[in-house]
Amino acid sequence: MTLPLGPLAPLDAAALLALVIAWTLSGWLIENPPRGRPSVSFLMQEYRHDWMRTFVTRQPRIFDAQLIDSLRQGTAFFASACLIAIGGGVALIGNAATVQNLADDLPLASPGPDVALRMLPVIALLANALLKFVWAHRLFGYCSILMAAVPNDPADPLAFHRAGQAAEINITAAKSFNRGLRSIYFALAALAWLLGPWGLLIGTGLSTAVLVRREFASHSRQVILSRQP
Repeated sequence: MTLPLGPLAPLDAAALLALVIAWTLSGWLIENPPRGRPSVSFLMQEYRHDWMRTFVTRQPRIFDAQLIDSLRQGTAFFASACLIAIGGGVALIGNAATVQNLADDLPLASPGPDVALRMLPVIALLANALLKFVWAHRLFGYCSILMAAVPNDPADPLAFHRAGQAAEINITAAKSFNRGLRSIYFALAALAWLLGPWGLLIGTGLSTAVLVRREFASHSRQVILSRQP
């Protein structure tokens, strides 16, 4: 099967470009928020440092081991889900004629690129998410090893230093995990291209709005900000 990789219609190209720009800029804004308006992801970094500082003096440390294992299980679940979704997307491309007929029957669909081409951004975003989740899973594993290397005696000069190292690895793993989640959001938006360029533009706008609201204007953010009793 040969994919139609010819020039896109101007509106299709603009919608696809808007998807890429929204995905890139929203990620940058979330990870580099304005000083006076930190995002939820940015706020959680300090809590991760607090976790590791508390971890040094907590005895026993069973709770911390369970928590880091739970984070690893979460990344493994999303990685598996992305792998299955990628397989489904590739299968759709392999049976593009049937899917094309289905897409043509959609009431809001408009003429445009072949379904096989429209599925490529979805698969690309899911592949990026898979790579991010796999790396996050490995980093959380590194974090668990660093946590195990923290001395049991809080007076040991290495205790808080190694806890700080574990916190930084934990934060890096969380960044990779969050990037994977954002890729899934925009992969869902990219599916709207089956409805035409306007569908893609609307899907991109909705995904961006949901991400920005949850990071900068959600109730959970207000709770996280309330650090003082």
